[in-house]
Amino acid sequence: MLLIYAPINQEFKIIKILANVKVKKHLEDLGILPNGTITLLSVNGGNVICLTKNVRLALDKITASKILVA
Repeated sequence: MLLIYAPINQEFKIIKILANVKVKKHLEDLGILPNGTITLLSVNGGNVICLTKNVRLALDKITASKILVA
């Protein structure tokens, strides 16, 4: 499922990032890697706040919709 549709306060495994090379590299630099874990903390108008590697990140709706989790 896409990150924007995931339930809040549950930890998920990142399966794949469905984006171009530039966006993938940016997300990897932020710590969002395939096979890593991510927890959705808040959703506001499609924009999300998530937790990965003990760091809170805010992602816009477009970027969050490119992260596939399970």
